[in-house]
Amino acid sequence: MGHRLSKIYTRTGDKGDTGLGDGSRVNKDHIRVEAFGTSDELNSVIGMILAYEIPEEISLYLNKVQHHLFDLGGELCIPGHTALDQSYITFLEDTLDSLNADLPALKEFILPSGGHATSTCHLARTVCRRAERRVVTLAKDEDVSPLTISYLNRLSDLLFVIARVLARHENGNEVLWRPYTENK
Repeated sequence: MGHRLSKIYTRTGDKGDTGLGDGSRVNKDHIRVEAFGTSDELNSVIGMILAYEIPEEISLYLNKVQHHLFDLGGELCIPGHTALDQSYITFLEDTLDSLNADLPALKEFILPSGGHATSTCHLARTVCRRAERRVVTLAKDEDVSPLTISYLNRLSDLLFVIARVLARHENGNEVLWRPYTENK
């Protein structure tokens, strides 16, 4: 088990820098901090989904994803460190295939709306896409495992499918997008 935090404030970041997992320090607005900070934000939004009454199966999947995101954040916090392997992506793909098999084919875009859990899941999906963009930017200048980008890409797909499942759980409806010309 890693180190436990016994003192929450250290004052070491009071001048706008922060420590990475390898002991080095960077500015708090460094792209690496943006990347792992956004994955932490995503994990928090997933925690919000879990606060709602949702199907147990979905809770179990999302709980596992939260653990994965801690691993991913650790990977991003330590330059050159790799924590994710192909099994993380396989889990997402297997879960996607399983959940998507019971959903009707999607022939139109859906709006990110619905009940509380559904809407929060759509929010998680968009935060996941932002985390992916931050990691892609980081990968332009520093070594990042390609599996990290693949994981976030696949996770956003899974969150979309989970939002569809939750829409049915909460009220049975998805709001289909209509082009502007039909909304006049």
